Amino acid sequence: MRAVMDEFTQHCLELLSPLGAVRARRMFGGQGLYLEELFIAILQDEQLFLKADAENRARFEAAGCEPFRYQRQGEWAQLGFYRPPEEALDSPALMQPWARLALEAALRARAAKAGSRPKVGSKAGPKAGKLKPSPGRSRPAR
Repeated sequence: MRAVMDEFTQHCLELLSPLGAVRARRMFGGQGLYLEELFIAILQDEQLFLKADAENRARFEAAGCEPFRYQRQGEWAQLGFYRPPEEALDSPALMQPWARLALEAALRARAAKAGSRPKVGSKAGPKAGKLKPSPGRSRPAR
């Protein structure tokens, strides 16, 4: 049986709905919001934080948006997520430009991740038949 979605989560999904089918998944003691498989936002303590990166962070900061912070080993850490301006929480139309920034950051992150993997058959990857076991792993018994 599925738990009933809380009102704030439902509101955030509606705010982001002009982008497409957004879904919530539990994570970090809060929830992550995904558009298809793109991680675009965090919900924590009834606050929405949108994905930001080096290319759009200044827009969030210029609007006075607060970053997502958490304590790790007694120190404050910050992730690349920012609260949207307060008025953006009033309607999907006001949220749309901020949601698009989050989507663009998620697309750039996915492209960067895909670009960092060796391509099949490229010189960067291991050659067929010459694979070595990862350090710390034992080989299977023969």
